[in-house]
Amino acid sequence: MIRWIKLVIFVASLIPLGLLLWRFFGAHPTDMTTWGAGLGANPIEAITHTTGDWTLRFLLITLAVTPARKILHIPSLIKFRRMLGLFAFFYGCLHFTTYIWLDKFFNLHEMLADVAKRKFITVGFTAFLLLIPLALTSTAGWIRRLGGKRWQTLHRLIYVSAIAGVIHYLWLVKADVRKPLEYGAVLALLLGYRLLVWIQPALKKRADAASQQRAEAVAQ
Repeated sequence: MIRWIKLVIFVASLIPLGLLLWRFFGAHPTDMTTWGAGLGANPIEAITHTTGDWTLRFLLITLAVTPARKILHIPSLIKFRRMLGLFAFFYGCLHFTTYIWLDKFFNLHEMLADVAKRKFITVGFTAFLLLIPLALTSTAGWIRRLGGKRWQTLHRLIYVSAIAGVIHYLWLVKADVRKPLEYGAVLALLLGYRLLVWIQPALKKRADAASQQRAEAVAQ
C-alpha cells in the first residue's frame, strides 16, 4: 500500500513541471517559434517564479509531515517525508538552473556581481546551498554513518533554508508581498509547533515542581 501511495505522490509531484512544460512548448512542440508563448511576455520570469514557488511549497509540505503525523496519529506519514524533501530540492535545482542558464547564460562574473549586490539573490543562493547537504544525506546509509542525533542536527538546516527562501521571495517581489507573507505565515505555524513541542517538557517539569512546592507548603 505504501509503495502505491509513494507512486501517486511521485507522479503528482511532477504535475507542476508537466504543466510548466506544456505551457512552454504548447500544442505544437516542434514549432520553435511558438516556444514560451504560453508563459506570457517574459517566459524566463514565469519559469523562475513557478519553480521558486514549488520549491517553497514542497519545503513547507515536507515540514508539515511531522506535525501532521503527530496530530492525526498517522505515523506512516513519515515514510513520505524524504520524497517530498527531495522534490523541494529538485524544484530548487530547476529554479537555480533557470537563473544561471536562461537568465545569466552561465556568465560567472555577472552571477557573482548579483550575489554581492542584490540581497535577495544572496539569500536565495544561501537557501539553495543549504538544501544540498540535506539531499545528499537523505538516505538510510547516511543516517547510519552520521548517527541519528548528528543526522537530525544536520537536517535542521531545512528550517534555515525555508526561512531564507521566504525572505528571498519577500525581497524579490517588493510591492505585492501577499504570497511570500502567506508562505511566511505557514512557515511560522510549522516552526511554532516545533518550538511548542520542544519547550513543552520544560514547562511541564516547571509546573510539576511548582505543584509539588505548593503541596509541601500545605502539608506544613
